[in-house]
Amino acid sequence: MDIVIAIIYIVLFIILMIFVFSIGMLRPFMPKKEMALVLVVAFFIGALGGAFFLSPIYSDMPEVATSVHKIMPGNEETLYLDLASSTDVNKLKSDLSQMEGFKSFEETGITIPMWKFSDSEYKYFNYAVGNVDTHFKNYTVNRTDGSIYIALDNYSSSEALKSFSDWYKLVFGDSISYAQIHAKLVISSSSLDKVQSFLLEKGIVASSVEGSVQQGVNSTNASMLSNTEFVLVCGGVGFVVGILGLFFDSFVVGKRRFNRFLRTKKKR
Repeated sequence: MDIVIAIIYIVLFIILMIFVFSIGMLRPFMPKKEMALVLVVAFFIGALGGAFFLSPIYSDMPEVATSVHKIMPGNEETLYLDLASSTDVNKLKSDLSQMEGFKSFEETGITIPMWKFSDSEYKYFNYAVGNVDTHFKNYTVNRTDGSIYIALDNYSSSEALKSFSDWYKLVFGDSISYAQIHAKLVISSSSLDKVQSFLLEKGIVASSVEGSVQQGVNSTNASMLSNTEFVLVCGGVGFVVGILGLFFDSFVVGKRRFNRFLRTKKKR
Protein backbone atom coordinates (compact mmCIF):
# COMPACT_ATOMS: atom_id res chain seq x y z
CA MET A 1 0.00 0.00 0.00
CA ASP A 2 1.21 3.52 -0.81
CA ILE A 3 2.52 5.38 2.25
CA VAL A 4 0.31 8.42 1.50
CA ILE A 5 -2.83 6.28 1.39
CA ALA A 6 -1.79 4.56 4.63
CA ILE A 7 -1.40 7.93 6.36
CA ILE A 8 -4.81 9.06 5.08
CA TYR A 9 -6.44 5.88 6.41
CA ILE A 10 -4.82 6.34 9.82
CA VAL A 11 -5.94 9.99 9.97
CA LEU A 12 -9.50 8.96 9.05
CA PHE A 13 -9.52 6.39 11.86
CA ILE A 14 -8.27 9.02 14.31
CA ILE A 15 -11.08 11.34 13.18
CA LEU A 16 -13.57 8.55 13.90
CA MET A 17 -12.10 8.17 17.41
CA ILE A 18 -12.38 11.95 17.97
CA PHE A 19 -16.02 11.69 16.93
CA VAL A 20 -16.57 8.82 19.40
CA PHE A 21 -14.85 10.82 22.13
CA SER A 22 -17.06 13.82 21.36
CA ILE A 23 -20.21 11.69 21.65
CA GLY A 24 -19.02 10.47 25.05
CA MET A 25 -18.51 14.04 26.26
CA LEU A 26 -22.24 14.65 25.80
CA ARG A 27 -22.92 12.54 28.90
CA PRO A 28 -24.17 15.50 31.00
CA PHE A 29 -26.91 16.00 28.40
CA MET A 30 -28.08 12.38 28.08
CA PRO A 31 -30.01 10.00 30.34
CA LYS A 32 -27.86 7.46 32.18
CA LYS A 33 -29.57 4.54 30.44
CA GLU A 34 -28.24 5.82 27.10
CA MET A 35 -24.61 5.53 28.24
CA ALA A 36 -24.60 1.82 27.38
CA LEU A 37 -25.88 2.69 23.90
CA VAL A 38 -22.99 5.15 23.48
CA LEU A 39 -20.48 2.43 24.32
CA VAL A 40 -22.11 0.01 21.86
CA VAL A 41 -21.97 2.66 19.15
CA ALA A 42 -18.32 3.40 20.08
CA PHE A 43 -17.42 -0.27 19.70
CA PHE A 44 -19.26 -0.50 16.38
CA ILE A 45 -17.58 2.62 14.99
CA GLY A 46 -14.15 1.41 16.13
CA ALA A 47 -14.69 -1.99 14.50
CA LEU A 48 -16.02 -0.38 11.31
CA GLY A 49 -13.06 2.01 11.14
CA GLY A 50 -10.66 -0.86 11.76
CA ALA A 51 -12.22 -2.97 9.00
CA PHE A 52 -12.19 -0.19 6.38
CA PHE A 53 -9.14 1.89 7.29
CA LEU A 54 -6.67 -0.05 9.45
CA SER A 55 -7.19 -3.63 8.26
CA PRO A 56 -5.67 -3.02 4.78
CA ILE A 57 -2.60 -1.47 6.45
CA TYR A 58 -2.36 -4.33 8.94
CA SER A 59 -2.58 -6.89 6.12
CA ASP A 60 0.47 -5.30 4.51
CA MET A 61 2.65 -5.85 7.58
CA PRO A 62 4.40 -8.96 6.11
CA GLU A 63 5.26 -6.88 3.04
CA VAL A 64 6.66 -4.14 5.27
CA ALA A 65 8.75 -6.72 7.15
CA THR A 66 9.99 -8.01 3.80
CA SER A 67 11.05 -4.54 2.70
CA VAL A 68 12.94 -3.94 5.95
CA HIS A 69 14.88 -7.20 5.68
CA LYS A 70 15.69 -6.56 2.02
CA ILE A 71 17.47 -3.29 2.76
CA MET A 72 19.50 -4.69 5.66
CA PRO A 73 23.13 -5.13 4.50
CA GLY A 74 24.52 -8.65 4.68
CA ASN A 75 21.17 -10.44 4.54
CA GLU A 76 21.08 -13.42 2.18
CA GLU A 77 18.41 -15.64 0.64
CA THR A 78 18.77 -19.25 -0.48
CA LEU A 79 16.54 -20.36 -3.36
CA TYR A 80 16.09 -24.07 -4.03
CA LEU A 81 15.46 -24.73 -7.71
CA ASP A 82 14.08 -27.79 -9.48
CA LEU A 83 15.17 -27.66 -13.12
CA ALA A 84 14.29 -29.83 -16.10
CA SER A 85 17.15 -31.91 -17.46
CA SER A 86 16.82 -29.98 -20.73
CA THR A 87 17.87 -26.77 -18.97
CA ASP A 88 21.23 -25.36 -19.96
CA VAL A 89 22.52 -25.17 -16.38
CA ASN A 90 25.87 -23.66 -17.33
CA LYS A 91 24.21 -20.77 -19.20
CA LEU A 92 21.74 -20.25 -16.36
CA LYS A 93 24.60 -20.10 -13.87
CA SER A 94 26.51 -17.68 -16.11
CA ASP A 95 23.49 -15.37 -16.47
CA LEU A 96 22.80 -15.41 -12.74
CA SER A 97 26.44 -14.75 -11.85
CA GLN A 98 26.27 -11.48 -13.78
CA MET A 99 23.33 -10.22 -11.76
CA GLU A 100 23.80 -7.86 -8.82
CA GLY A 101 23.68 -9.64 -5.47
CA PHE A 102 24.73 -13.06 -6.79
CA LYS A 103 26.61 -15.15 -4.22
CA SER A 104 26.77 -18.75 -5.40
CA PHE A 105 25.07 -21.40 -7.52
CA GLU A 106 25.43 -25.10 -6.72
CA GLU A 107 23.95 -28.21 -8.30
CA THR A 108 22.95 -30.38 -5.35
CA GLY A 109 21.39 -33.47 -6.92
CA ILE A 110 19.31 -35.14 -9.62
CA THR A 111 16.06 -37.07 -9.45
CA ILE A 112 15.36 -39.70 -12.08
CA PRO A 113 11.72 -40.86 -12.29
CA MET A 114 11.46 -44.58 -13.04
CA TRP A 115 8.46 -46.77 -12.18
CA LYS A 116 6.95 -48.40 -9.11
CA PHE A 117 9.60 -50.91 -8.10
CA SER A 118 8.93 -54.51 -7.17
CA ASP A 119 10.77 -56.00 -4.19
CA SER A 120 13.51 -57.45 -6.37
CA GLU A 121 13.87 -54.25 -8.44
CA TYR A 122 14.07 -52.15 -5.32
CA LYS A 123 16.86 -54.32 -3.90
CA TYR A 124 18.68 -54.35 -7.23
CA PHE A 125 18.70 -50.56 -7.68
CA ASN A 126 19.69 -50.05 -4.05
CA TYR A 127 22.75 -52.19 -4.73
CA ALA A 128 23.53 -51.19 -8.33
CA VAL A 129 23.30 -47.38 -8.30
CA GLY A 130 26.29 -47.02 -5.99
CA ASN A 131 28.40 -49.06 -8.41
CA VAL A 132 27.41 -47.08 -11.52
CA ASP A 133 29.77 -44.21 -10.77
CA THR A 134 32.28 -43.60 -8.00
CA HIS A 135 30.68 -40.18 -7.44
CA PHE A 136 27.33 -41.79 -6.57
CA LYS A 137 28.05 -42.12 -2.88
CA ASN A 138 24.86 -40.59 -1.52
CA TYR A 139 21.66 -41.71 -3.22
CA THR A 140 18.11 -42.75 -2.37
CA VAL A 141 15.90 -45.26 -4.15
CA ASN A 142 12.32 -44.18 -3.47
CA ARG A 143 10.07 -47.20 -3.72
CA THR A 144 6.85 -45.22 -3.18
CA ASP A 145 7.05 -42.91 -6.20
CA GLY A 146 9.52 -45.02 -8.16
CA SER A 147 12.37 -42.53 -8.42
CA ILE A 148 16.09 -42.40 -7.75
CA TYR A 149 17.71 -39.37 -6.15
CA ILE A 150 21.47 -38.93 -6.49
CA ALA A 151 23.29 -36.23 -4.52
CA LEU A 152 26.02 -34.37 -6.38
CA ASP A 153 29.32 -33.88 -4.58
CA ASN A 154 31.72 -31.85 -6.75
CA TYR A 155 30.06 -33.39 -9.78
CA SER A 156 27.94 -31.71 -12.45
CA SER A 157 24.41 -32.79 -13.25
CA SER A 158 25.28 -33.34 -16.91
CA GLU A 159 28.09 -35.74 -15.98
CA ALA A 160 25.90 -37.58 -13.49
CA LEU A 161 23.01 -37.91 -15.96
CA LYS A 162 25.31 -39.11 -18.74
CA SER A 163 26.90 -41.69 -16.46
CA PHE A 164 23.54 -43.03 -15.27
CA SER A 165 21.99 -42.94 -18.76
CA ASP A 166 24.90 -44.88 -20.28
CA TRP A 167 24.61 -47.54 -17.58
CA TYR A 168 20.83 -47.73 -17.89
CA LYS A 169 20.99 -48.15 -21.67
CA LEU A 170 23.67 -50.84 -21.34
CA VAL A 171 21.67 -52.82 -18.76
CA PHE A 172 18.07 -52.21 -19.85
CA GLY A 173 18.55 -51.27 -23.52
CA ASP A 174 16.53 -48.09 -23.10
CA SER A 175 17.16 -44.36 -22.61
CA ILE A 176 16.29 -42.02 -19.77
CA SER A 177 13.73 -39.59 -21.18
CA TYR A 178 13.52 -37.12 -18.29
CA ALA A 179 15.25 -36.15 -15.08
CA GLN A 180 15.11 -33.28 -12.65
CA ILE A 181 18.11 -31.22 -11.57
CA HIS A 182 18.18 -29.71 -8.09
CA ALA A 183 20.21 -26.56 -7.47
CA LYS A 184 20.82 -24.10 -4.64
CA LEU A 185 21.14 -20.39 -5.42
CA VAL A 186 22.39 -17.91 -2.82
CA ILE A 187 21.82 -14.17 -3.37
CA SER A 188 21.64 -10.92 -1.43
CA SER A 189 18.20 -10.22 0.03
CA SER A 190 18.11 -6.89 -1.79
CA SER A 191 18.24 -8.72 -5.16
CA LEU A 192 15.48 -11.23 -4.40
CA ASP A 193 12.77 -9.57 -6.51
CA LYS A 194 15.02 -9.09 -9.55
CA VAL A 195 16.33 -12.66 -9.43
CA GLN A 196 12.86 -14.14 -9.02
CA SER A 197 11.60 -12.08 -11.97
CA PHE A 198 14.54 -13.27 -14.08
CA LEU A 199 13.88 -16.91 -13.16
CA LEU A 200 10.18 -16.50 -13.91
CA GLU A 201 11.04 -15.29 -17.41
CA LYS A 202 12.90 -18.59 -17.83
CA GLY A 203 9.88 -20.53 -16.57
CA ILE A 204 11.59 -21.33 -13.27
CA VAL A 205 9.97 -20.92 -9.86
CA ALA A 206 11.89 -21.68 -6.67
CA SER A 207 10.47 -24.69 -4.84
CA SER A 208 11.36 -23.02 -1.55
CA VAL A 209 13.13 -19.94 -0.22
CA GLU A 210 15.11 -19.66 3.00
CA GLY A 211 16.76 -16.61 4.49
CA SER A 212 16.23 -13.35 6.34
CA VAL A 213 13.29 -12.17 4.21
CA GLN A 214 11.42 -15.46 4.44
CA GLN A 215 12.07 -15.75 8.17
CA GLY A 216 10.81 -12.19 8.64
CA VAL A 217 7.63 -12.94 6.70
CA ASN A 218 7.04 -16.21 8.59
CA SER A 219 7.57 -14.65 12.02
CA THR A 220 5.35 -11.69 11.14
CA ASN A 221 2.58 -13.95 9.87
CA ALA A 222 2.85 -16.13 12.99
CA SER A 223 2.49 -13.14 15.33
CA MET A 224 -0.34 -11.44 13.45
CA LEU A 225 -3.98 -11.57 14.51
CA SER A 226 -6.61 -12.82 12.12
CA ASN A 227 -8.62 -10.18 10.30
CA THR A 228 -11.64 -10.79 12.56
CA GLU A 229 -9.53 -10.53 15.73
CA PHE A 230 -7.93 -7.30 14.50
CA VAL A 231 -11.34 -5.76 13.77
CA LEU A 232 -12.52 -6.72 17.28
CA VAL A 233 -9.40 -5.10 18.78
CA CYS A 234 -10.19 -1.90 16.87
CA GLY A 235 -13.72 -2.12 18.24
CA GLY A 236 -12.17 -2.39 21.72
CA VAL A 237 -10.17 0.77 21.03
CA GLY A 238 -13.39 2.56 20.12
CA PHE A 239 -15.00 1.23 23.31
CA VAL A 240 -12.12 2.56 25.46
CA VAL A 241 -12.23 5.95 23.71
CA GLY A 242 -15.97 6.04 24.35
CA ILE A 243 -15.39 5.43 28.08
CA LEU A 244 -12.76 8.18 28.17
CA GLY A 245 -15.22 10.55 26.57
CA LEU A 246 -18.04 9.63 28.96
CA PHE A 247 -15.95 10.12 32.06
CA PHE A 248 -13.64 12.85 30.81
CA ASP A 249 -15.26 15.47 33.05
CA SER A 250 -14.86 13.19 36.07
CA PHE A 251 -11.19 12.63 35.18
CA VAL A 252 -10.60 16.40 34.91
CA VAL A 253 -12.39 17.16 38.19
CA GLY A 254 -10.52 14.35 39.96
CA LYS A 255 -7.18 15.58 38.62
CA ARG A 256 -7.91 19.13 39.79
CA ARG A 257 -8.85 17.90 43.28
CA PHE A 258 -5.69 15.77 43.42
CA ASN A 259 -3.51 18.73 42.38
CA ARG A 260 -5.24 20.95 44.96
CA PHE A 261 -4.61 18.31 47.63
CA LEU A 262 -0.92 18.17 46.74
CA ARG A 263 -0.56 21.97 46.90
CA THR A 264 -2.34 22.10 50.26
CA LYS A 265 -0.09 19.35 51.63
CA LYS A 266 3.05 21.20 50.53
CA LYS A 267 1.95 24.41 52.29
CA ARG A 268 1.50 22.50 55.51
